[in-house]
Amino acid sequence: MAMARMGWDVDIYDGRPDLRLPSSKAATQQRSINLAISSRGISAIQAIDPAASDRFLQTVIPMRGRMIHDTRGKTYSQLYDRYGQCINSIDRALLNEGLLDEVSAVPNIRIFFKHKVIAVDFEEGAMTVQDIDSGINHQVQFDFCIGADGSYSVVRRQLMRVVRMDYQQEYIPHEYIELKMPAGQDDSGKPTFLLEPNHLHIWPRHSFMLIALPNKDRTFTCTLFAPTTELDRLRDKPAILEWFNEYFPDAVKLIGQGTLLADFQRNPRSPLMSIKAKPYHYKDRVVILGDAAHSMVPFYGQGLNCGLEDVRVLDLLMRGEAVDPNLRENHRADAAIQGAPEEKTRRIDEALARALQRYSDTRHEDLLAICQLAMDNYVEMRHSVTTPTYLFRKALDNILYLATARKPPAAWDEILSDPASPFPAGEVRSEWLPLYTMVTFRPDISYAVAKRKAERQSRILLGVGWCATAVTGFACIGIGLMHFNKVYRRM
Repeated sequence: MAMARMGWDVDIYDGRPDLRLPSSKAATQQRSINLAISSRGISAIQAIDPAASDRFLQTVIPMRGRMIHDTRGKTYSQLYDRYGQCINSIDRALLNEGLLDEVSAVPNIRIFFKHKVIAVDFEEGAMTVQDIDSGINHQVQFDFCIGADGSYSVVRRQLMRVVRMDYQQEYIPHEYIELKMPAGQDDSGKPTFLLEPNHLHIWPRHSFMLIALPNKDRTFTCTLFAPTTELDRLRDKPAILEWFNEYFPDAVKLIGQGTLLADFQRNPRSPLMSIKAKPYHYKDRVVILGDAAHSMVPFYGQGLNCGLEDVRVLDLLMRGEAVDPNLRENHRADAAIQGAPEEKTRRIDEALARALQRYSDTRHEDLLAICQLAMDNYVEMRHSVTTPTYLFRKALDNILYLATARKPPAAWDEILSDPASPFPAGEVRSEWLPLYTMVTFRPDISYAVAKRKAERQSRILLGVGWCATAVTGFACIGIGLMHFNKVYRRM
């Protein structure tokens, strides 16, 4: 949609069938972690199509904070933000189908479903696409290729053949399984939530955890994250029930033993991986976005948001370089008039090449930062949220935030519209901002800046902690000496 708005004619090749067709619902249903969209993702959609953003927000359920469940079934709320900012649970199918509806309404976009990209020649500007129904391969010419084809990206693999790509793929020793908590019934028999719906529910158990996100049909999508070795032990129904009753007794009652067993044994165990790559482009021919460039573990809820932000940043950089999609068409027309073969006269679009180079150069640090933050947040969610140290630091964080931070704007569209500065907040040294606030609710702050600022603030808090410890120690020594003097005089 961003490219079409700039004037490009866009063809989309998707290996899957059209998700909106009833005949493809069952075949295309994929069990996957619920999506949480926050200010970064919302502001990115607003930058491309404000009307679409408004429509999507009508389908979300706001979550104001974390609801922590202990082993006795007691719950504790930890709000995300002092200003009431929320993350939003959104149904993956509704988002995917809604985006397809939006794209289909754009005149200069064509979608080819069940067409799988097999190979790409970036020098010739040609890709091999297989029609899955017929099995026939077609050659497709292109001017500019955007690879948004996921963690196992074909475009990224082809890009590796023409650039010196630094590439790292890491599987963590944990897997996830999805479970479903059904809706309850209120006094009048209507569906109702069995848990408080405006929270992300977490059952932290140190080395593993269960989470639950609300859905519009009053159900919750629950996801168990655990080490592979832990899941390997749960081989039969008695072992599964015993384990869940030990660690998540309140969740078992809400899900129901029968539903729990059926989901646990039927649903797949899925791996969790992190991908880092650089560069993300080649000349003016191709760029990779989203999971194809930076697949991350889901523990910061930023996979979707980061992918959408990729589009916003690339769009701004291309506009800043005044990329003209008609440039190649004019070159081809000139070549035809002069009788020259088209492939011999294909020139590099210098403006587009500069925009892509800048994207690779500036975006890489941010993507490394969020991949690391996502990995670190797993420890926080499954363990730290229950510790006194974490709770003390969070309280101090919020006090300093309250004393120094300014109220965020109601809308980000004008603030984020400058092509010269995709992240206008810069280094934000004047405010004290919790890391979660910067990552989730401040799209004007880049991930790398958020990580650096959080590290500086952590050092300050550590220093304050040591000073407090020293003052307490000296005070105790002083009190002890005073007491000793009194006793000594009496003697």
